[in-house]
Amino acid sequence: MRFSLVTPAIVLRTRPYGESDRIVSFLTENHGKITGIAKGAKRSRKRFVNSLEPFSLVNLRFQDRPHSNLVFIVAADLLLEFKNLVSCLEKIVFASYMVEITDGLVGDGEENPLVFHHLKKGLNFLADNGTSLSFLTSFELKLLRLTGYQPVLMGCKRCGRKRHDGLPVRWHFSPPEGGILCERCSRSTREILPLGAAALAALADLQQETEELLSSAFLSPSVLQEIRFILLRFIQFQIDREIKSAPFLSKFCTL
Repeated sequence: MRFSLVTPAIVLRTRPYGESDRIVSFLTENHGKITGIAKGAKRSRKRFVNSLEPFSLVNLRFQDRPHSNLVFIVAADLLLEFKNLVSCLEKIVFASYMVEITDGLVGDGEENPLVFHHLKKGLNFLADNGTSLSFLTSFELKLLRLTGYQPVLMGCKRCGRKRHDGLPVRWHFSPPEGGILCERCSRSTREILPLGAAALAALADLQQETEELLSSAFLSPSVLQEIRFILLRFIQFQIDREIKSAPFLSKFCTL
């Protein structure tokens, strides 16, 4: 007899499978990211009522399936459906991006409760507040830290030269290197992005504010747009695929 495992989980994505089933991916609190098959989910009126929609927080019951990458989803009891989030198109776009990059940065079965709680806190914050690029940037930076992809911003990733050594220098950001490069080191690197002094300083400061999802510091539109460009390219490099929700952000974002 197979035993069921129970854990809080957030629905990341879902797709139809056959006439009545669904394939659903979850970020769980206790078992990392898992994907399973929900038998009869399209027709069920008891086990999966409104609980397999993206962003939903559920109490998931599942069973491992020998010789399969898909678990068997026994039930998903809805805990929170973020009504204030799903009723606003702008918030849906933000949430879709947050879920997509979390999905991309977390490997299957990698247990990391801190990432689960970060996504949960982010969705709660988004549901209760307005959207902003400052919020999104803070969410991304902490997610990168929690998943082990935090960019190096205090000094050159290659030679170790510090930003605050008192000497004027132009800096660049290298997604493959995972951080900033000084002018000399950047000359021998093909994939680099220009990064102005103001944007670099702001990005480094934001990275230090690990507890808050919305920075109190004022960032000019040009600096924030530069930071957004750098982070999007860096995250996309780590995920190694197109972030489908990213193009829609520019249509709704406010600074």
